[in-house]
Amino acid sequence: MDSSLFEHIGQFKRQAAGKIPAQSLSHQLLTKTINFLFPILCDDDQSTEARYYDMRHLMEEVLSQLSLTDEQIQDEIETFSNSLELLYLRMIEDATAIYNGDPAAESIEEVMVTYPGFYAIVAYRLAHQLYEQNIPIVPRLFTEYAHGKTGIDIHPAATIGHSFCIDHGTGIVVGETTVIGNNVKIYQGVTLGALSVDKAEAGVKRHPTIEDNVTIYAGATILGGKTIIGHDSTIGGNVWLTDSIEPYSIVLNKSNVYVKNTGDWCYNI
Repeated sequence: MDSSLFEHIGQFKRQAAGKIPAQSLSHQLLTKTINFLFPILCDDDQSTEARYYDMRHLMEEVLSQLSLTDEQIQDEIETFSNSLELLYLRMIEDATAIYNGDPAAESIEEVMVTYPGFYAIVAYRLAHQLYEQNIPIVPRLFTEYAHGKTGIDIHPAATIGHSFCIDHGTGIVVGETTVIGNNVKIYQGVTLGALSVDKAEAGVKRHPTIEDNVTIYAGATILGGKTIIGHDSTIGGNVWLTDSIEPYSIVLNKSNVYVKNTGDWCYNI
């Protein structure tokens, strides 16, 4: 094999040093943080205090692989740690919203342990906090790990209010500049995306705004940074939207469905 390939790989690795922490450590950090907040997910007898300090130690290890000073690392750990109480309350609100919104859910504990939507939201909220602290790469490593586990893709830069409910969830995409209000419910296959993917527009708002108390049913696609879904609206399944709608709207995709029996006739629904 040509030695230039080895040289290119080595050069690329050197260029990445100080920019990309070990993925496995970042994934462990997400898991340890979630386990600290929700020990119901753990099978061991480790104390809450021990989990907390394990999380801090691992965060120090992850951040040490970035181009940060020791003082910066400690400041970032303190900021993140101090944010966890409010984040935890937000996550409890999310779990409650999922429980209240799904008749199949028998308890909030069941939501925490088994619902992929809850896991994706928790990972997003932790990642968003790190994003707000301007920690590079790690927020994306958090949300992409959750994406791989759940099929739910939420960019850490998106802004999401309290009591967020994801039901089922597989195939959901929430883009970088999306703004979601409070008490919003989203079903599987929903895309909150951009009309354009031109790199020149990376700094502008490309994704929609979803106001409070909106429900978006399965398969709906809502695109564009100027698209606003007014509060207390319902978006039906498989709807395609690139324009804003007023509050209290109901948007439906009405198509003809034909049913044919074994005879020669059919009727539409």
